[in-house]
This record gives sequence, C-alpha cells and structure tokens, in this order.
Amino acid sequence: MDSQWIGSLLLLAIPLLFFITALTNERRANWRLAMNISLLALAISVTLGILTVMDSLTLSKNMTWITHSPVSLVMLGLISFIAFINIRYSSAYMAGNREEERRYLRWLLITLGSVTLVVISNHMLLMMLAWISISISLHRLLIFYPERQRAVLAAHKKYIFARLAEACLLGGMLLLYYQHQTWLISDIYQTLSAATELSYIEQIAATLLAMAALIKCAQLPLHGWLIQVVEAPTPVSALLHAGIINLGGFLMIIFAPLIMLSNSAQWLLLVVGGLTTVLAALVMMTRATVKVRLAWSTMSQMGLMLVECALGLFELALLHLVAHSCYKAYAFLNSGSEVESTMKRRLAKAQPPTTTDWILAGLLSTALVIGLIWVMNLPEPYSPWLLFAIALTLLLAERKSRLNQTSILSMLGLAAILLIAYSLEKTGAHWIAPSMTTSVGWAGDLWVAVLLIGFFIGYLLLRYHADRPAITKVWRAFYAGFYLDEWVTRLNLRIYPTRLPVRFKPKKLQIPKEELIK
Repeated sequence: MDSQWIGSLLLLAIPLLFFITALTNERRANWRLAMNISLLALAISVTLGILTVMDSLTLSKNMTWITHSPVSLVMLGLISFIAFINIRYSSAYMAGNREEERRYLRWLLITLGSVTLVVISNHMLLMMLAWISISISLHRLLIFYPERQRAVLAAHKKYIFARLAEACLLGGMLLLYYQHQTWLISDIYQTLSAATELSYIEQIAATLLAMAALIKCAQLPLHGWLIQVVEAPTPVSALLHAGIINLGGFLMIIFAPLIMLSNSAQWLLLVVGGLTTVLAALVMMTRATVKVRLAWSTMSQMGLMLVECALGLFELALLHLVAHSCYKAYAFLNSGSEVESTMKRRLAKAQPPTTTDWILAGLLSTALVIGLIWVMNLPEPYSPWLLFAIALTLLLAERKSRLNQTSILSMLGLAAILLIAYSLEKTGAHWIAPSMTTSVGWAGDLWVAVLLIGFFIGYLLLRYHADRPAITKVWRAFYAGFYLDEWVTRLNLRIYPTRLPVRFKPKKLQIPKEELIK
C-alpha cells in the first residue's frame, strides 16, 4: 500500500472506531474498549503530529477531504485525551444501572466520533454533517434525565440555537463554494491567504461563519442553555465545556484568512464576544454554586477566545482553547472537591488590600509587562497584555486575602514566571496557528482595552464595595444576568413551544373521618 494512504486511513479510523464501538454496547457497556479506543486515538494524533513537524507526512491526493494540518492534529490530540479521562470517570459515575450505562456510553461515543470527524475534515459538507451529528447526539446526553424540567428546557433551547448555528454555517459554506467552486477548506484558505479584499459574497459568508461561532460558543444573549445544562450528568458537562463548545473558536482558526479580510465579521466578534467576556466574568462573581460559576466562566473564556481571533491572534486563541479545555475538564470532574475548597475560602478571614497594595501591585505588574514588550519588541495589539497586567495586579494585591498569606517578593517571582511561561507558550503556538494582520487596527485594540478597564472597575466594586446601596442594585442585576435569558426563553417558547415533564406531586394523605373524630 502507498505510504501516503497510511496517514489518511489512520486519521479516518479514529471517528470510525468511536462509531463502531458505540454499536458494541447492545448487551453491556464496554468501558474498557472505549478507553482503549481513546488511547489509540491519542497515540495516532501524537505520532502524526511528530511526523508533520518532521515534514515527513504526506496524505493521499485521493483523500483530500481529510486534513493533517497542525491545528487539526492538536485538536485531535486534545479531544482524544479528554475522551479518555471522561470515559474513565464516567465508568464509575454511571455504574449501577446497565440500561443507563449502555445508553449513556452509546451517545457519548457517537458524540466523540462526531467531534473528531469535525476536526479532521477538509471538506465543508463532511464537516457540516459531523457538526449536525454533534448536536443530535449531544441532545440525547443533555436530556439523559428526561424527568428534570430544567434539563429538558435547556436542551430545548440548545436544540433551537443549534439549528440556527447550523443554518448560518451551511449558508456561509454554500456561499464560499459558489465563490470558489471548491468544497475543500485548504484550497479556500490558500486562495484567501493571497487575497487583499473580499467580494460581497465572501463578506456575507464571513459574517455568517462568525455568527455560527458566536452561537456555538453560547455568547450573550443566547447563553441560558449553557447555565441550565448542569442538570445533565457531570461528565456530560465536562465534555461540553472542554471539547464541544470551543468548536466555534476552531471554526474561526481554520477560516482565519476569511475572517481577517472581513471588517464586519471582526467587529461582530469584538462587540458580542467582548461584552460577553466582561459581563459573564462579573456575573460569575455573584453566583454561589460551583457548576453555575464554571458555566459563566466558560462563556467569558469563549468570548475572550473569539476576541483574540478578531484581533488576529490565532496562536493565542489556540493556546487559550487548549488550556481552557484541560482546565474545565478537570474543574467539572473535580466539582465535588471544589465545593469543599470554595467553602474553606469563604470561611477564611480575608484581609482586603489597602490602597498602597493596589498602587504597588499596579506599578510592579505594569513594569513587568512593559519591560517584556520592550525587550522582545512585541507588535500590536497590546490589549491582551493589558489583560495580563490586570491579572498580575490582582494576583499581587490580593496576596493577603488568600488562605496562605505570602510576601510581595514571592508573588512577584511567581508573576514573572507566569509572564515568561505565557510568552514562551504563545511563541510556540505561533508555529501552529500564526497570527495575522487585522483590519480593525487600533480601533479594535482600543475597544478591547476599554472593556478590560471596565471589567477591572466592576471587579473592584462587586468584590469590595457590594454593601453600598447603589452597588447592591447593580449586584442584583448581575445576579439575574440582566434577565436576558428570561426574555429569550419566553421568545423561544412562543415561537417553538415544548411540553415539559410534569413534576411529581405526592398524594395527599387521606384520613378517614372516624379516625379524625377519635
């Protein structure tokens, strides 16, 4: 067999093995086989990634609808790793009911196979079919407990928004095919990489793809379903937040040249994603339950990732995607322990930073970031570095409010290590998904900077001045999520109503009259 076929067949074997394994669960849930398949997928993705770096991997010219691009291989390795962790955790989580185990594992494997098929697809129609398959199989997992009203309502809203995202994605792909007369993403990528401007049809296609990414990433105001799907099994939440919801960012990365030539698509990502980043992060501060806080955090992180794509920082978006996926998988699967940790942090006496602490932390963090920019001669945009300076300021100023108080020198050393590690990781990711020049220029950078400053001010007010009457009213508005989800839910149920399960009502105790007389 020609060696060029081997890589293509190995890539195609990964989703096929997930699908075939899903069909072997008729008698019992075969957890061990599922874990072995995920490990095999991880080994294949790592091996092909090494061969790609060594420039010794060439795929068959007859299977151009499969890609081995570095971004796809990184995503494939990430999904395979999360799949193994998730399946292993689920084997213990779902133990006890054979029927539920079989049903759960079947849809879980179909979902994983569909996700892997999306990331290795170089054909737009194949990606579209796999994208739809994800929505259908994930829907079965979200209503795994059909007697829970909130779970059914959240799945119903997710179903509507998924169809809307698929319509936008299909519309954008059809327009791209009409303009370029090819279904291959790689051909469109190369053509647009050499272009200087887009046609009217391509502008509409870019805007539709940006809308599909925003809906997929649960950006405001179409976010409520993500908060309510915590009613689903914990491993489902981990898979959703770690391996599925970030596909919107992956979509922007593989169509990077198209997005960078569309001013409307970039500003759509900047405005909606930027506002979601700030508002969701502030809303998260008002929530008490761990899973709901994590859900709002995911919305904020996805918004920031889309903002990075709009600024042309695709290497940063890819790094963000990988880091967020690993963290959220751990956070959800470890949510039980996180409850105990959160209780300890709330019960611990917190010493609020003084004005001197804030000034000193701000000066030191700003000096570190500016020094790095000057030494490495880093180009624009600079708003992501402003975000890093804000994060370092909070880290240094709040060192006394943690369970274990630390000195300014030790925290300053930690900040320097984090800054260096971040710079090295960003440089390494540049070889996989290089940054591109954005058409929004300084205006987009300024918009993001204003949002970040607004977030910093909102953080200080909600955290340290929540007892003031004016801030109390603001707190209630943030706690309610500005009632956006309530409005969207009413609109959904009016356009496309559904029947929710009836809650169990205990029967009234019937006492005979003779007993009452006695």
